[in-house]
Amino acid sequence: MSGSALRFILASGSPRRRELLGEAGYHFEVVAPKIAELSPDALTLREITRWNAFRKGLAVARAHPDAVVLAADTLVALDREIIGKPADLAEARCILTRLSGRHHTVSTGVFLGRLASGRSETFSVVSRVVFKKMSAQQIEAYLREVEPLDKAGAYAAQGRGRAIVARIAGSRSNVIGLPLEKIRPALARFGLRPNA
Repeated sequence: MSGSALRFILASGSPRRRELLGEAGYHFEVVAPKIAELSPDALTLREITRWNAFRKGLAVARAHPDAVVLAADTLVALDREIIGKPADLAEARCILTRLSGRHHTVSTGVFLGRLASGRSETFSVVSRVVFKKMSAQQIEAYLREVEPLDKAGAYAAQGRGRAIVARIAGSRSNVIGLPLEKIRPALARFGLRPNA
């Protein structure tokens, strides 16, 4: 596996994270953690994403101590207000209306660990996203084409999501859910490399 006998587990049920990691050339198993994502008021955006990633990763790593476990948590913030996944379409519509024509911040916290060796890392990556100005009709059209309820900020930065994003400063893969530019060297430190 990835040039070694190490097991590699993605601790996430996100199809976007699976796609990113697969397209990057890694072989891995998927074990979705049964951990509720929390958002304490006392923590910053970066701290919340790192903390949630750590909690998710540790829950899976405890059950699979010999595996290298990768977990992540992504959140959006607008004017320092944290925006998670919408509860329903009405909330998704409200979020997109607020993001329209403005810039916001996306943070992904990452946990990497292998309990059998006592090693772990946590870090976060921040990108800035600028949305195009959207009419109510454009937002409705977007909501018909994209499933917003499983996405922080109610949008995707790939596929149909590109139509509403004007530009991204920083890592695009971070906005999708995994900052590969920083994850690749981190995985290499754990002995995991993509297939050629």
